[in-house]
Amino acid sequence: MNYRPYGLALLLIFAAMTDFAVGDDWPNWRGPRGDGVSLETDVPLTWSDAENIRWKAELPGWGGSTPVIQDAGLIITSQDDEGRLFLQLFDKNYGSPLRKLEVGSGDVPREAPKRLQQKFHRLHNLASPSPTVHHKWIAAHFGNGILAVYDFEGNEKWRRDLQEEYGAYTIWWGHANSPVIVDGKVISVCMQDSLSDLDQEPVESYLVAHDLQTGELIWKTKRMTGAPAEQADAYTTPLVRKRNGRTELIVMGGNQLDAYDAKTGQQIWFLPGLEGGRTVTGPTIDDKRIYCTRGMRGPTLAVALDEIKTGRVPDTAIVWEEAQSTPDSPSPVVLNGLLFTVTDDGIAVCRDAATGELVWKERLGGKFKASPVAVENRVYFLNTDGLCSVVAAEREFQKLAENKLDDETIASPAISDGCIYIRGRKYLYCIGKAS
Repeated sequence: MNYRPYGLALLLIFAAMTDFAVGDDWPNWRGPRGDGVSLETDVPLTWSDAENIRWKAELPGWGGSTPVIQDAGLIITSQDDEGRLFLQLFDKNYGSPLRKLEVGSGDVPREAPKRLQQKFHRLHNLASPSPTVHHKWIAAHFGNGILAVYDFEGNEKWRRDLQEEYGAYTIWWGHANSPVIVDGKVISVCMQDSLSDLDQEPVESYLVAHDLQTGELIWKTKRMTGAPAEQADAYTTPLVRKRNGRTELIVMGGNQLDAYDAKTGQQIWFLPGLEGGRTVTGPTIDDKRIYCTRGMRGPTLAVALDEIKTGRVPDTAIVWEEAQSTPDSPSPVVLNGLLFTVTDDGIAVCRDAATGELVWKERLGGKFKASPVAVENRVYFLNTDGLCSVVAAEREFQKLAENKLDDETIASPAISDGCIYIRGRKYLYCIGKAS
């Protein structure tokens, strides 16, 4: 096990993490509910190099994964120019590095025979899936198939190689789905080109669950939607919700929205026919509807939860669908009965969440890959040049602030204990009001 302690093991900070922060954790991709909404208060509205930067820390490499946070611990993954993969732990309050774990290594092919193996878009590498944390366990998945679980002392508990066990990834632009921890299981999803027109034995898309503590396989479920070629590719992460006494995993991709029982892996319901192409934009949810975008900048739509039972979901469950100014990469966020999205070329859109009616549309400028986050009646839109536009979560467009970091910012922000954490290409930033 390669790891490097820093400082005096930083006074066993993780043994007493609950003595530090009491704010909302950000334990996985898009936060505690997977919807990009934080319940925090007193979060900074403005920042600059001279204001409200509580700390910044150099990273051992880069990646598209977001920081995840539990109590005083912050975890992030990276890949350096030599191909080495890292899981790094920080003290979120002071930016002190605690552990730097070398998880493995891997190549990032930028050119490859079309459809015969995955190649990676220039904007990401093997450190695109975000890690996830639950109590003393940290799960990290990388684009080369490595899935590993560690404790906060830096000890590897187990690892699996999903490509070795279940076949090479055939997704066109590099595997990037983030795992989730649900009811003592680490659950991963793989949605990819089946190559069914090239080979008699189609490549599987699947969900797979491993025991969080031991790595034992619990269940594996095929997810073959019939989507052809690149339309089968999806880079999304499951939403988790409890309904009727069981935990559902809601998955979007391969021209289909569906849900699976987290305990057994059995499909509960499905809504097929959502053609649109490969899917990067993940779904989100409130107490009445699921919101998602058909892939490749296809229409954004809302599906009524009260019309979802079991089996085939009727098309009438789609309560609205709008095709104009839809995102390709950033996921939507819902607040105050309003759905906020941003296109990859910088057009922010606000729609009525119940009807889909356009409320306002404004150009923010720049290119966007990060998903917006919402907190304190505000929506934070972060573009790839380090510029974050803060907009009121209201029916009238109000730009409240513009904040600039001198860095490239692909990853989505995280929020915890009154601070915003932004992962740049060069640094990790903690943005918080001066105490």
